[in-house]
Amino acid sequence: MARRAAPAAMPLPADVRWMNAVAAVLLTAVALAAGVGVVAWMARQPMWTLRGITLVGDVAHQNAVTVRALVVPHLRGTFLTLDLAAARERFEALPWVREAVVERQFPNRLRVTLREHEALAWWGEPGAGQLVSVRGEVFEADPDDPAADQWSTLAGPSAEAETVVAMYRRLQPLVARLGRDIERLTLTERGAWQLRLDGGAPIELGRGEADAVERLQRFVTTQTALRARYGARDIVSADLRYPNGYALQLRGVTTEPVPVRPKGAMPAAIPSPNPLSR
Repeated sequence: MARRAAPAAMPLPADVRWMNAVAAVLLTAVALAAGVGVVAWMARQPMWTLRGITLVGDVAHQNAVTVRALVVPHLRGTFLTLDLAAARERFEALPWVREAVVERQFPNRLRVTLREHEALAWWGEPGAGQLVSVRGEVFEADPDDPAADQWSTLAGPSAEAETVVAMYRRLQPLVARLGRDIERLTLTERGAWQLRLDGGAPIELGRGEADAVERLQRFVTTQTALRARYGARDIVSADLRYPNGYALQLRGVTTEPVPVRPKGAMPAAIPSPNPLSR
């Protein structure tokens, strides 16, 4: 006896198919929301509370007291929910810190790698709390280096700090040939360079980095002849902005003739030293 063929399945109506699709989407969304909720609930559990911070790298100027006072109160969340970018900003706000890398260390610690500024000189005014690094970055810190009182002072627009540091490095060996140190180097708002030697002697270098270096170079090379003529005398001031020479004042040297005192007359006052023109 022949077997009957199974009746063909009737396609579902469009509205039924649409309702099934909506139901599947809703079920998936509910499942995802439940999963997210569970994860969020787990992330807030006490077991994920931050238990400690490990500092590595350049930590010469950092300690636990500073970190607890300036960083920990601003950390929000647990080991899993902590915003690492916000935490990095807090660590980079610490004195001396140039860069911080913050990483999670399972199960409940942070590992923070610090890179500190390497101070080169005071910035602005000595002892005012601002320093400039060897990279030309201005930062705020109180140095604990015993030699800080002997540091040079660099000054100028903050945006030009890198230029001032580079100029300082170029001028330093020239000043050393005079047997002196740089007490202060300033870049004015008008772009002029001013140098002050240790002991307070000001030297006007004028505008332009290359031109200023060339003027000081010319000044240094003439010092041997000046010492042969006037002896080893301290520089009181110098102006190197002249195109074919410079004006110089040496301690105890004057270009004004001392008046001849008639016999029996009272001695006349010796005029104060005037700049020597070269």
